[in-house]
Amino acid sequence: MTTVNAYAAHEAGGKLIPFKYELPVLGRDQVDIKVHYCGICHSDLSMINNEWGMTQFPLVPGHEVIGEVIGVGTEVKNLKPKDLVGLGWNSASCMHCHQCMDGNHHLCQNLEGTIVGRHGGFADYVRCHWSCAIQLPDGIDTLKAGPLLCGGLTVFNPIILAGVKPTDKVGVIGIGGLGHMALKFLNKWGCEVVAFSSNPDKKEQILAMGATRVINSRDPQELESIAGTLNFILNTTNVTLDWNSYLVALAPKGRFHNVGAVLEPMAIPAFTLLMGEKTVGGSPIGSPALARTMLEFCVRHTIYPMVEEFPLEKVNDALDHLAAGKARYRIVLKV
Repeated sequence: MTTVNAYAAHEAGGKLIPFKYELPVLGRDQVDIKVHYCGICHSDLSMINNEWGMTQFPLVPGHEVIGEVIGVGTEVKNLKPKDLVGLGWNSASCMHCHQCMDGNHHLCQNLEGTIVGRHGGFADYVRCHWSCAIQLPDGIDTLKAGPLLCGGLTVFNPIILAGVKPTDKVGVIGIGGLGHMALKFLNKWGCEVVAFSSNPDKKEQILAMGATRVINSRDPQELESIAGTLNFILNTTNVTLDWNSYLVALAPKGRFHNVGAVLEPMAIPAFTLLMGEKTVGGSPIGSPALARTMLEFCVRHTIYPMVEEFPLEKVNDALDHLAAGKARYRIVLKV
């Protein structure tokens, strides 16, 4: 038995307080990870507040873990103690359904979320299936790598799904925790990148991250100025927008891809899609294999999120900082 020292919320919207629990005997296909760093994602806030109606309390949040393997089950062949690994939103899949066998573990119907019905990485130890412990490439900055395992993978996967080309003109809506990583990926992909932002104070910073142009998303005239020009638009926001304005900005055969957890139904006008042969899609994170590919791409091109560091014992201050919209642009807890 392993005693885990963590921070947990005991009710919706509650503060996180010290919490101890015992891990059972390690399963044959599981690994235990000693947590070094854990990012804070807006999804952690959503789970703490039970916005999605699936939180089980007490809840230990945290699904952007960077750490060191300290225990491996008897059937684990690819990992050994002291290996550096990352753990994202998913902690296990069934490993035998069609989706798993096809390499799409993140689409498994029996997927286990790292903080859904179990405890996550705001702790000194966390456990997962071996397939979800992503080996880190040499040379990676471990302080900044955690947010890549959730936020980074969430915006990297659509680039692959949409078949984005270096010659494409693309757009990113919302330059926050997700959007700023999307800018960096698409810039290194070779694209001309338009950033849609409602905060004019961020303009110079957004350009420095790789945007070619910044559009004020609250100015209809600026939106009209790019009508019919973008091959791909990625929405990272979780609020209802004037979807038609962005669909109009797409070139014929353009793709609008949503990764924001918009809680209200999205009003998509049919004729804007029909007349331009445009498509609307969405996706969760990505597969373990794609996570490894993404991390290698990040090391090759020195792509990291901008992070602010807090000690684990200041987790409530960090969560308040995020909830107030002050994070620039991701928060990482040092354990």
